[in-house]
Amino acid sequence: METLPNCPKCQSEFTWQDNEMLNCPECGHVWSLNGESAAQDDDVLVVIDANGNTLVDGDAVTVIKDLKVKGSSSMLKIGTKVKGIRLCEGDHNIDCKIDGFGQMKLKSEYVKKI
Repeated sequence: METLPNCPKCQSEFTWQDNEMLNCPECGHVWSLNGESAAQDDDVLVVIDANGNTLVDGDAVTVIKDLKVKGSSSMLKIGTKVKGIRLCEGDHNIDCKIDGFGQMKLKSEYVKKI
């Protein structure tokens, strides 16, 4: 069994290989087998959904858990579809507009990419 190198960015030992590229599940860094970084900049925000898929601005996602909405008596129900998300820094790293609720921030761990 071939041993994969640690992540050059965070030194994680849990790297995995996808064709010619190596990936780090902890920090999201991607680099090639010859040690060169992928076209992805290190300054680019990497947001992962509940299934491990990388999200980008404009994606559509589905809520995977009933969520209480702060300041409202209603809940955001499982299966609610959200279109045109925007990624942002912070704990709630998805900025979106949901019909019936308005402008809202969500955590990426409670959504999955459609």
